[in-house]
Amino acid sequence: MINTWHQDFKDNAIFRLEENVRMISIALSKVVEEELWTKQNQSLNTLGNQLLHICGNMTQYIVSGLGGNPDERNREEEFSTEDGFTKDELLQRLLLTVQTATTIIDDATPENLLKKRKVQGFDLSGIGIVLHAVEHFSYHTGQIAMQVKLVIDQPLGFYEGMNLNTLNEED
Repeated sequence: MINTWHQDFKDNAIFRLEENVRMISIALSKVVEEELWTKQNQSLNTLGNQLLHICGNMTQYIVSGLGGNPDERNREEEFSTEDGFTKDELLQRLLLTVQTATTIIDDATPENLLKKRKVQGFDLSGIGIVLHAVEHFSYHTGQIAMQVKLVIDQPLGFYEGMNLNTLNEED
């Protein structure tokens, strides 16, 4: 079967979402439960707030914006929550959100990927919605990784056992 541009786009977006889940899972496995809701300073969000925010953003953009479901996001609550969820509960929420989003992305038709909509006040095509959600998730994955490294003072080993110095090859 010949891979189309839209299937290749969707496959790569889904791969990036799943990679972010993998990295966040590794990072969170390195901290104790109490670290989930601890602020290193008043300018930073807690790990818990970051996870709630990732889920809220992905739900607003992918589940609602691309998928057409109602937009019921309470963005302020993502940042004002101070406890009430364990690591496992937040990881399960993240997994469910990403599973729902990947299904919506995978089911998107080329026409749906090109259709314009207004999401969070921005005029975006379906492609723009997916790009935003992926880059936003990656941005916060990096923040979570950095916060965990500050707490544990160790590398996280995301690519342990892989040679990342391998040079590119042409097919």
